Parts: sequence; C-alpha cells; structure tokens
Amino acid sequence: MRKTDSTPELPATTTDGMGGTVALEVNSPVDAPVGEKAKAFVGRSPGQLAWLRLKRDRTAKVSAITLLVLVVIALLSPVIEKLRGIAPTQPFTDKLNDYAMPLGYAGGMNGTHWLGLEPGNGRDILMQLVYGMRTSLLIAFAAAIVASAIGVLIGIVAGYARGWLDTAINWVIDLTLAFPFLIFALAIIPIVEDNFYGERDAIPASFRVILIIATFALFSWTYTARLVRGQVIALREREFVEAARAAGANTGHILFRQLLPNIWAPILVTLSLNVPAFITTEAALAFVNIGVIEPTPDLGRMIFNSIQYVASDPWYTLWPGLTIFILVLAFNLLGDSLRDALDPKSTR
Repeated sequence: MRKTDSTPELPATTTDGMGGTVALEVNSPVDAPVGEKAKAFVGRSPGQLAWLRLKRDRTAKVSAITLLVLVVIALLSPVIEKLRGIAPTQPFTDKLNDYAMPLGYAGGMNGTHWLGLEPGNGRDILMQLVYGMRTSLLIAFAAAIVASAIGVLIGIVAGYARGWLDTAINWVIDLTLAFPFLIFALAIIPIVEDNFYGERDAIPASFRVILIIATFALFSWTYTARLVRGQVIALREREFVEAARAAGANTGHILFRQLLPNIWAPILVTLSLNVPAFITTEAALAFVNIGVIEPTPDLGRMIFNSIQYVASDPWYTLWPGLTIFILVLAFNLLGDSLRDALDPKSTR
C-alpha cells in the first residue's frame, strides 16, 4: 500500500493587537503542480473595513455626493459671483414694482435671476443662497471642531482621572446641560456686543460670527465629553494601558497616544452629527434676529426676512428652507451611515 502524505494546513491569516488581520506567507506543497501559486490573503485594518462598508452603502454615497456638490458651490461663491457678474448685496430695484415686489412670475425668475429676486431690496436670491451656504457651513464646521476638541480634552481627562477631579468635571457638565441654550444665547450675545461696541458703533459681521461660534462651543462640548469619558473609563484598565504604565509612559502619552487612537470612531460620528445640528441652530438664532447680521448673507436670516412675504411671494421662503433641509438631511444620513460602518453591531 502506498503511503499518503498528509501535510497540516497552516492558517493563512492571524490577528494583530488592534483587531485587524495580517496575512501570513504560506508555502505551496511540494507536490503542487508547476505554476500553481497559493492564493494571497490581504489583511485589512478596522479602518479599512469600515471604509469598505461605507463605500458599499448607497445612502452614504448619495449623501456624500450631495454634500460635496453643496460644499464646492459654497467654497466657489466668489468665482460664481465673477462668472455671473452679480454680487450678493447688489440691489435690482428697477425690477421691482411699486409695492417693492419682483416683476414677473414666480418671484421674478428669468434668464438673469434664476431663482428670482428678494422682495423689498431686489437682491438676487441665488447669490444670497450661495453665500448663505458658505456662512452656515463655516459656522457649523468651526463650532463642531471647537466643541469636539474641548469635549475630547475634558472627557479624556475626566475618564482617566479619579476622585475629586472626575467629580468636579461631572458637576460642570451637569451644570452646563442645565442651562437652556436659546435663552442664554438671547441674553449673552447682546451683552457681549455692548461690552465691545457702543450703540453708535457699527458691529462688524465677523464679530457676530465669532461670537456665535463661541456660544455654540460653550454649550455643545458636554455631549462629546460625556461620550469620551465613558469610552476612556471602559479602556483605562485594559492590558495595553497597563503595559504602557509598566513601561514608564507618562500620563500624556497614555491619554493621547494609547487611549485617544482607540476612541476616534465615536468622536468622528459625533462630529458629523453636530454639524447639521449647528446649521439648524444657527438658522434658529437668525430667525429670532440674533444671528448673522447684515450685510453678510445667511440662510436663517433669509427665512426671517421672508416671513412677511409668504402670502405674496412664497418662493422667497421656499429656496432657503429647501437648502437648509437638503443640507441637514444629507449630513444626518451620512452620519448614520458612518456610525453603521464604524460599528456594524449597531444595526443588529
């Protein structure tokens, strides 16, 4: 009887310390046919796996493309202004009737003014929308980044610390959450402006923008801080942290080189969901007349100015409202898809 060779099969992959897979080099059997090669196994990190899941999500693709188009339009607003030859604050009073309403149909839409004109001042609605998107996105992204940075810093310190420091930070977080944001904004924005500028001084539009961003960051860091604190508490007793302590690593190294890279996924999801929340909140502040001031274009202020013309010119209200709706919906859908890609178990 002929003896049969039985070669044990070796695993093609193994796992690394971060949860990813690493391909091992497997030699072909001796009796394999000439020219036949072993199949290559490609190891992927958790970030690569999340990226693959995100690319397969159709909702994420549509949302990302929509946001990319809108962001590019907002960034290229000066180029669009030069190409069209129309400034966002340029009035076209000659195209208004005696009641300061746009001439023509659908709010004055024509070949020159594609979305019509604003009643009262005759400004081009399309240019107001393009520059208004830039203002809203600038405020939302800046506030989300600042709030996330503050929340991550405070949350990681509170989660790693013990005793009175953790208690004090939790008390500050609870106190901040107890303040109603809108009422506080109605009070603090005029007070701060009065301290820097008098009644006769013209308040720069950039100062109001910076003040709105600071107000958002002051009240919005708490959610990120609580999330990061909980994640750090769950990780601070893990083996890799104990190994770093045993190796003599200082506190800064443990916080920002060991713990922070392991909690970037929930931070990224929180950042992506904060942006649409800030867009709607900024529009709400403009609606109560404490948002971005003239002559800076703003979507929320366009809705505020259009209320008195809803019956006679509903198109003026439709365009900024539809723009805010598309922006917020696309950001929320992309944030949900990003959360599902980074944490597949969340969909089960």
